Amino acid sequence: MKLFISRYDPQKDHQPYDQEFELEDGSIASDLMLLDLLHRVRAQDPSLSFRFSCQEGVCGSDAINVNGRNVLSCITPVNTLTSPIRIQPLPGLPIIKDLIVDLSLFYQHYREIHPVLQTQELNLEKEHLQAPEQRSQLDGGYECILCACCSTSCPSFWWNPDQFLGPAALLAAHRFIIDSRDIKPVERLKELDDPLKTFRCRHIQNCTASCPKGLNPSRAIQSLKSMITHHKTDK
Repeated sequence: MKLFISRYDPQKDHQPYDQEFELEDGSIASDLMLLDLLHRVRAQDPSLSFRFSCQEGVCGSDAINVNGRNVLSCITPVNTLTSPIRIQPLPGLPIIKDLIVDLSLFYQHYREIHPVLQTQELNLEKEHLQAPEQRSQLDGGYECILCACCSTSCPSFWWNPDQFLGPAALLAAHRFIIDSRDIKPVERLKELDDPLKTFRCRHIQNCTASCPKGLNPSRAIQSLKSMITHHKTDK
């Protein structure tokens, strides 16, 4: 099996380039994951750099672009990929080294949506209750693992990375706005009422197609747009 892996060392390379590796097909078990292949490649070349942590599809640290699609390498079966396998870093972000990208801007956008509940002062002697029906509305929003697969597959994010918040941040914003325990949904909507922060989304659906957790950021962004519009109309 052939793999073409993007390599880039800023200390010596002017630009990224592809390096070819080859592994014997007979040594690749049917249940092997792509991350396992990367470990085998690094046994050949210890200078290869990539991220990984939990190896269970929970931490999101091992997101990469494989044959043109953003995936988590630890839960991508090798037998679902066609050879040669072309592996690149997530697109649209600065490359630190090889398959490792700088996620500073991605996290900055996440911080901008204030990803914590803003509530009244709590009585520590009592639970902060929420009805089951209210809790169920959060399904599909809280499960995001911040792997950046969605945002880095989005053309609107590529074109306006400094201004468009991106699908992951907007999905999180939607999750807090619809939370019955949050007391500042109006303030949140006002902050998102911006032609570039939110409305730059063109609903191309790349974000939804690339989410390894099966979430639908595009639908959440559409809901946000509707809420912002209704809020302005109701004034």
